[in-house]
Amino acid sequence: MYFTSTFNDNAHMEFNSKDCRSNCPINFILETFGDKWTLLVIRDLMFKGKRHYGDFLASEEKISTNILADRLQRLEERGVINKTIDPNNRSKFIYSLTQKGKDLLPVMLEITAWSGRYDSLTNTPKWFLQALKEDKAGLASKILSELDEPSSK
Repeated sequence: MYFTSTFNDNAHMEFNSKDCRSNCPINFILETFGDKWTLLVIRDLMFKGKRHYGDFLASEEKISTNILADRLQRLEERGVINKTIDPNNRSKFIYSLTQKGKDLLPVMLEITAWSGRYDSLTNTPKWFLQALKEDKAGLASKILSELDEPSSK
């Protein structure tokens, strides 16, 4: 079992639209995820099994260290991810999605399906796009079960 206490006392602070320019739901999502890096961090956690800081740095988009640190901190403060000490290397942290983060799965699947339809150069595996078309609920269930497995963290 992973050490579950967090090192940021603000990690459980509620972030809601009172902290935004307006109470509009589109504005809320943009203020939470509205830059070109945040959803990529979510993608890496959700679909690519990335868990450590260095894993995110190795992504093909080449995020810089200062941007990555900021996005991880922001996602933790907003309750989308958890940061815990890696029991195998106490000088490293493991990042994982909270329930709030996992609840983004339907949105991420829809974004992926939309991009698969309109981006002829997408690198999404064909089997994944096919599974989205044929059994989205089954695919979502499989992804969630993998996120919940201790070995995937």
